[in-house]
Amino acid sequence: MSFRVLKKSKDHLGRKGILKTAHGLVQTPFFLPIATKGTVKTLSSAEIESLGAKIILSNAYHLFLRPGLSVIKKAGGLHKFMNWPKAILTDSGGYQVFSLKGKKRNKGVEFRSPYDGRKHLFTPEKAIQIQETLGSDIMMVLDECPPYPSSKKYARESMDLTTKWAIRSKKAHGLQSPALRRKNLLFGIVQGSVYKDLRIKHAQQLVKMGFNGYAIGGLAVGEPQEKMYQVLDWIIPELPENKPRYLMGVGKPGQIVEAVKRGVDMFDCVIPTRNARHGMLYVYKGSREFIRGGPNKFGPTPWYKELRIKQSRYRLDMNPVDPKCDCYTCKNYSRSYLRHLFVNKEPLALRLATLHNVRFYLELMKIVRESI
Repeated sequence: MSFRVLKKSKDHLGRKGILKTAHGLVQTPFFLPIATKGTVKTLSSAEIESLGAKIILSNAYHLFLRPGLSVIKKAGGLHKFMNWPKAILTDSGGYQVFSLKGKKRNKGVEFRSPYDGRKHLFTPEKAIQIQETLGSDIMMVLDECPPYPSSKKYARESMDLTTKWAIRSKKAHGLQSPALRRKNLLFGIVQGSVYKDLRIKHAQQLVKMGFNGYAIGGLAVGEPQEKMYQVLDWIIPELPENKPRYLMGVGKPGQIVEAVKRGVDMFDCVIPTRNARHGMLYVYKGSREFIRGGPNKFGPTPWYKELRIKQSRYRLDMNPVDPKCDCYTCKNYSRSYLRHLFVNKEPLALRLATLHNVRFYLELMKIVRESI
């Protein structure tokens, strides 16, 4: 068993557990810092590890294009290539069907490289083969992420395609040796847009296939927040208790807490790193103690705020970004200095802000786990 629930909150929805990967144990619920192309932008692997990360996310599609599988294979896999000793989850490239407008074919999806214009056909089998070569601890099936809004007809067709691809991905995964199958966990991805019957049906279909875990996709593509929570309320009861649940592409701190309340175990999002590079920093409002005692203690009132460090109000502010934060940035620099770096477009600004935001997210997950 690769996953075990250790404890549930009093309402029996929020839970904490332990996920066993080939590169170590990861306590759940957890957040995956985004290392799309083999790096969390502006940070070294050692810095990411020092912030408390046990697992990161990279993208099979982008790494396939650059630097290419031959390079990563010669390096001994993605872990060695980027000098990362802990777990890696790789997205299959399915999101690029949505974001890069890939053309769906009978066999898979056809992309045109944004780098050199060359065409590439991604099939479910190829997505698995790429992720095996990377040495991923957790692999994702190839799926299609329908945009929001989508008609029910389109959502159903997209769901059916994702089901067919999931079957083929599972079969490709099964061709590996038993030892390799245990090393490379494979997750299915539940789609169905915002339609209750489609979401429930798709969850049930994937559960019958017996994946190592189940991701919930298509909930970070522009739908209203309440729709996302509603979809989670439909899907979570259909997923096995003894398998991890992964909400892809989410999200803001408050959204993560609300999803934990509903029984989600895993999260990823570009928000902390992307917003850091634009000067938006996350800090707690008041004491952190008020959010202990269970995820529901966070409540609907905002318990954090977004600090826009470029604003002139911080020109003479010699306080740390967050006086209670233990990250390198908060222990060594003031808001005034960080604003100075951003105003003058100094590269150090991006690194210091990213260090803080990633630490905020990882510390948030620690607080959530301790509160359950």
